[in-house]
Amino acid sequence: MDEESKLIQPQDQSCWATLPDVCLRRVFWWLGDRDRSRAALVCRKWNQMMYSADLWRYRTITFSGRPSRVHASEFESALWYVKKFGRYLEHLEIKFLNPYNAVLTKKFQVTMQGLLSCLGKSNSRLKFLSIQHLELDRLVWRKSIRSSFIKSLSFFLKKMGRHLDYLNLKGSRLTVEQGCHILGSLSHLRSECRASELNIEDYFSHHLAVYSSPQFNKTMTTFHNLVSLTINYNCVSDELLENLSENNGRTLRTINIKCHIHDPHRQVIWGMSWSRLARQATKLKVNFFFERVMKYERLARILLPEIPVRSISLRSCYFSDPDWSMRPTLTDLLPTFRHTLQKLIFEFNNNHESLDEELHLLILSCRRLFYFKIWAFLDVHFVERILKSQEEGQCALRTLKVRIYTNRYETNEEDRILRGIYRKYRKLIDTELNYFVIAYPMM
Repeated sequence: MDEESKLIQPQDQSCWATLPDVCLRRVFWWLGDRDRSRAALVCRKWNQMMYSADLWRYRTITFSGRPSRVHASEFESALWYVKKFGRYLEHLEIKFLNPYNAVLTKKFQVTMQGLLSCLGKSNSRLKFLSIQHLELDRLVWRKSIRSSFIKSLSFFLKKMGRHLDYLNLKGSRLTVEQGCHILGSLSHLRSECRASELNIEDYFSHHLAVYSSPQFNKTMTTFHNLVSLTINYNCVSDELLENLSENNGRTLRTINIKCHIHDPHRQVIWGMSWSRLARQATKLKVNFFFERVMKYERLARILLPEIPVRSISLRSCYFSDPDWSMRPTLTDLLPTFRHTLQKLIFEFNNNHESLDEELHLLILSCRRLFYFKIWAFLDVHFVERILKSQEEGQCALRTLKVRIYTNRYETNEEDRILRGIYRKYRKLIDTELNYFVIAYPMM
């Protein structure tokens, strides 16, 4: 009996035998690796389908950071996949979740060294690479392990940099020298890097004043095709904005900026630098994400009126200070951007002051605002006022999400009022809004 006859042949009458390739490929798309391997044994046609490039273009590889028998084969299966199908990869996402000890980080480093080496030899299609939350400044990353990993990644980027369109290294937490070395690998043997999307949020360790580093600013001059840049505010300087104006003004559309309370952010940036960038990148929109940076004086140094701000997120992480007031930010600072603001997200503890009126006026003044989310101490009828304004055409919200904090364990009365508000504006809510409102005890 020959080998072909050993393969189980589908019956002539079966619909599977005549299933078009596009449909069969879709069925294989939903199967896991093990089921695909088993299905490939059915017949020659199915075996050929197993090696269809469409099935292997996108891949997320997750490594567990905890020792477990269940996850023991993760490292081996990742290498197996890359050796067998890595040449088809276009979109690769790698996650290493909360490494428990140095043994696991060493295993991850060795696996990544083999994985990246194999990809570098066989793949010429990779356009998307994401390796997030490595936190390389943690103690579980011994110096030798961290150095070996950085060396492997840099060597890989030198080979693949000309293909990559998207690079996400969020949460790497490197020194300035290490971080610039990796980013510089993208332009190896070339005067510029052609990546269009770069995410380096929390890429450098906390407390580093990256904005003052000539090495970082020099590295960023190699990027000439950026459409989207995600970065921390401790990296922003007049020099960086000037580089972006000169090298990326023609393409740049989005800058996402995170500002954390523990990052240095007292640098002086001139409004004219932002103005020049906005003139060069005419479609530029800037999104700000503030973590526990809530005081008006600090925000006013950062949110300059020359910035084309599209969205602002202010999160206090339950920060409470009786001397702090959100009112000047709502009444004096944020209305500056009423012509460009499209999205607002607030999370703060305002138990010591009522802000319902200020928030309502802010929403009315921002005529382009379509997304509003807030977690704060509010009167329940604040929601009704927003819905009434929406019904009268005074605002154009498409998403309204509100968590109303209360100082009581029970929220029965608030829930009753909210149900009445929903019934009153049900038609508006069901036809125009992504609506979520809840009362929440904040004890």
